Amino acid sequence: MKAWIVALGLAGYICLTGLLAIYFPRSVTAFLLFEASLLLIYYAPLAAKPKLFFAALVLVFALPALGATNGYYLEVAIQVGMFVALALGLNIVVGLAGLLNLGFVAFYAIGAYLWAIFGSTQANQFIGGGIFPLGPSWFYVFLILSVFVGAGTGIVLGLPVLRVRGDYLAIVTLGFAEVVRALVNNLDKPINLTNGPRGITPIQRPPLFFSPVLEWLGLGADPVVLYPLYFYFLILLLVILIIFVTQRMESSPVGRAWKAIREDELAAAAMGIPVVRMKLLAFAVGASFASAAGVFFGAKQLFINPESFTFMESIGVLAMVILGGAGSIPGAILGASVITILNLQVLKGFSIWLNSLRQSGVVFSLPFLGSYDLSQLPAQFEPAKYERMVFGMILILMMIFRPQGIIPPGRNGNRSGGAA
Repeated sequence: MKAWIVALGLAGYICLTGLLAIYFPRSVTAFLLFEASLLLIYYAPLAAKPKLFFAALVLVFALPALGATNGYYLEVAIQVGMFVALALGLNIVVGLAGLLNLGFVAFYAIGAYLWAIFGSTQANQFIGGGIFPLGPSWFYVFLILSVFVGAGTGIVLGLPVLRVRGDYLAIVTLGFAEVVRALVNNLDKPINLTNGPRGITPIQRPPLFFSPVLEWLGLGADPVVLYPLYFYFLILLLVILIIFVTQRMESSPVGRAWKAIREDELAAAAMGIPVVRMKLLAFAVGASFASAAGVFFGAKQLFINPESFTFMESIGVLAMVILGGAGSIPGAILGASVITILNLQVLKGFSIWLNSLRQSGVVFSLPFLGSYDLSQLPAQFEPAKYERMVFGMILILMMIFRPQGIIPPGRNGNRSGGAA
């Protein structure tokens, strides 16, 4: 009986917050309340199958329906999905294997440029024949190819550097990311491979293979409407696949070897675990996830340049893993969701609200301080400009009050120390 009450309560909450988001499409609070339903589902005292049912109800039906009323909702969901994929990849390296990687965004850039070069006319600059861009269907080929390219790049990086540990490894990975960014920024001469700082555009999108079916059924087939839904379900499928692979590896002998290396590398080597090989595998798997996410990013954005892959992007993904709980799959998902939503919705929404007050000429009267005209408020005080400061404050508070993260790993994955 208790399970039925909880299930009815969840269903009522999802319906209520969904209606609020529909009737108040510009309300950040209404959409945040709806997004919180996934967290309630995770913590609800229900069996696995009812939880999966409610999660599918929210992700497969309710959220796309909200996106049909407000495309911004789908944009937020797609951005969350991309960063969840990145956080899950870094979680393998940092959370499971205990290898501090400050250059994870390099693999993201490699995947993005892999498709951008051949999915645009850029490849014609160094390959004759004028056969580029490749057709939209090649996107799926490059999505699979990026997994192997990313894994190979992770192994190439790992071979010379994985014999170093701790801070030295972090410095080397940071240098690798800067090398990759410098290369894509300067490989426009003498042979124009990446078009340098100007970036690459337009990049081919994957084909809407279901458009003829919709037209045959007499339904609208406007790409402007269909592509956000298409990208949403594509990134949702990619995230589900990454979660499945991560769970299988975590519960396998490979995952147990990673955790042993994380806790005590010398003891793991003494027990016969091939430490270097396991580290290389962790780098390869994490890099393959990031590279696949990069291909998706390039196809969605239609334009990439080196400024999309800065050091701060790596720090942001690392913050997601630490905030959620290093070594925890639900923690990585939650950390990526919280930080992305904080950046895209909360801070920017607060900035929009503050600008509207400034333009309306609202005057605040405060006791002992007099009145203040908000139209005189400097633009430097916009909250959206302080997202990095907010991230830093969150990390400081987390390290002080909850170093294991919001959702720490289970008993078999508990860590004795902090997140790094």
